[in-house]
Amino acid sequence: MTFLPPSSPRSRALRLGLAAALLAGAAGSALAQDAPLGASVDSLLRHARTQNPELAQMRLEADAAAERVQPAGALPDPVLRVELENVTNEGNGGGFNLLPSRVGETRYTLMQTIPTSGKRGLRRDVAAADAEQASARAAAAWTGLAARIKTAYAQYYLAAGNERLTREILDLMSRLEQLAQARYAGGLVPQQDAIRAQLEQTAMRSELIALASEKRMLRARLNALLGRDAGAALAEPVALRPVPAAAALDAAALAQRARERNPALRAEDARLRSAQRNRDLVLRNRYPDVQVGLAPTQMGSRLAAWGVMVEMNIPLQQESRRAQEREAEAMVASALSRTDALALQLQGELGENLALLDAARRTESLLASQLQPQTEVGLRSALAAYENGRLEFAALLDAQRQIRKARLDRLKSQVDAQVRLAEIEKLVGEEL
Repeated sequence: MTFLPPSSPRSRALRLGLAAALLAGAAGSALAQDAPLGASVDSLLRHARTQNPELAQMRLEADAAAERVQPAGALPDPVLRVELENVTNEGNGGGFNLLPSRVGETRYTLMQTIPTSGKRGLRRDVAAADAEQASARAAAAWTGLAARIKTAYAQYYLAAGNERLTREILDLMSRLEQLAQARYAGGLVPQQDAIRAQLEQTAMRSELIALASEKRMLRARLNALLGRDAGAALAEPVALRPVPAAAALDAAALAQRARERNPALRAEDARLRSAQRNRDLVLRNRYPDVQVGLAPTQMGSRLAAWGVMVEMNIPLQQESRRAQEREAEAMVASALSRTDALALQLQGELGENLALLDAARRTESLLASQLQPQTEVGLRSALAAYENGRLEFAALLDAQRQIRKARLDRLKSQVDAQVRLAEIEKLVGEEL
């Protein structure tokens, strides 16, 4: 038996199978808006926004903080005092009695505390800043959760893509084994060629087991982030989100957006405003609060006299008050430093992720435009040379490994770009 010429039916079938393996997975399909849960990252984000329990807790805390604003600026409840004088009716010829009309004298006092001018407004401002801080923390919880979901989905897509690629290469190796078996039957190559092909397939099947386990782990992670049972079903990932063009990723513009919209930075700004208003409130405590009252006096069944009362606290404990003022000033300085430190940290992390995103984008472009086509040509050339008896089977296996590595590296670059994009959107506080 002679070697298979390039024009033989077996060779043509093998080449067609090779072309199918090289082109499989290259074409993407557009995702519909009603994509099943897990098919796209958007479907996961929509579910998590309404179902994640941690996010629901943060939103409820923000709602509770918002309800504290109005009571913080309200007047204290008035106080009614009733004093019964001479309940034993000494000198009146009566006995013990607690009825206001049957004691010697009943005095009613209605009192209302009126804080020093401005204190109520400052208390309301402090509560409003605290409510804004709670709302910003809830927004920060969402951006953090969204980034974790986007990252986990990208890893899920990588595992699924690697699994598809391994199956495609396994099919290719099966075809190569058939070719090696045919050439061995003709006495053109040693049996070792077919055995090597079988060993390669066994190794790939072992990888498929590990990849299936990794996918189950990532599904459990995604379900936990979605607030679902760990074993709940998820659809296979279909496509990654498009990465914005380089022109839309200007470092200065993104840094400005992060300063304006990053929820963690907004929370620190609200903390600073709360500290400043609280400092102003502590300074107002130098002045006394006033308590006014109206006091009618009842004798028998008639009101015999009316009285007016004014009370105020006397701010004599100056040392304690100055200590409170110094504490408030220190809290303002601390909040300001914390805000500046966070702004610098965000700027540094933004620059780092932009650089990594650019590197991933350029790597993916290089692999797609040069390395992957080169490895495909190399595999076809190696296949033709092996069919003509001019190449060892080990070199053909090496060409197969190179094309697999090129495609896997390209997939990893795409996923790395998605991870960096998720971090950038978390820092900016919104999707790009």
